[in-house]
Amino acid sequence: MILRSVAVLLFVAGTVVLLSGLTLLGRAPGLPQDTRHLRAMKDRREPPAKVRDVSMDDIAALPHGAPMATRSALESQGVRMEGWVQRMVMSGDGDLHLELVEHRRHLGERDTTYVVAEISPLWRQDARSWSYESLLQAFRPNHGGPTPWEAGPRHVRLTGWLNYDLPYDRVPSTWLLENGAARRTGWEIHPVTRIEMWDEQALAWQELRR
Repeated sequence: MILRSVAVLLFVAGTVVLLSGLTLLGRAPGLPQDTRHLRAMKDRREPPAKVRDVSMDDIAALPHGAPMATRSALESQGVRMEGWVQRMVMSGDGDLHLELVEHRRHLGERDTTYVVAEISPLWRQDARSWSYESLLQAFRPNHGGPTPWEAGPRHVRLTGWLNYDLPYDRVPSTWLLENGAARRTGWEIHPVTRIEMWDEQALAWQELRR
């Protein structure tokens, strides 16, 4: 009787853990349409056929809280943005979270407002040059490694899909803008499907192949 009770408790606990994990990943049954749509956008496996160059202001100007149809139309677009990676963080769902800023931040300078770019596990798997450690060496972010890079971040250009991450679409407060870094918008480049690095000697963009 005791063994049966323990087995039932273990089964229930395992089910709760599994459902919690699926909920975090946006794959649990019965989730709202917005959540399931967001997961589908993040899990795209093909690169965009066409891309347009955008700035941080272009991304910040995209609509907030728009109907699903409007957001979906925009999310069908591929974009490319250049800048510097201020911070690298491994997210709980396995996405590699990048803070892309418009201006190179030198050692000791304050973090600045950023646009989020995410590299999903589907694009990092079986790609040694896109592993966390390899990208740490390539990007030289201000935050993300064991020590800051004295040389500062590398100039990069990231290509991927537009994606609207509704839970994070909050207008930065004045305090955050004056005293620390703030995410500019809930619109992201997610997933990132192409990475390029600026080659100072060749004066050209060089692709960092997967």
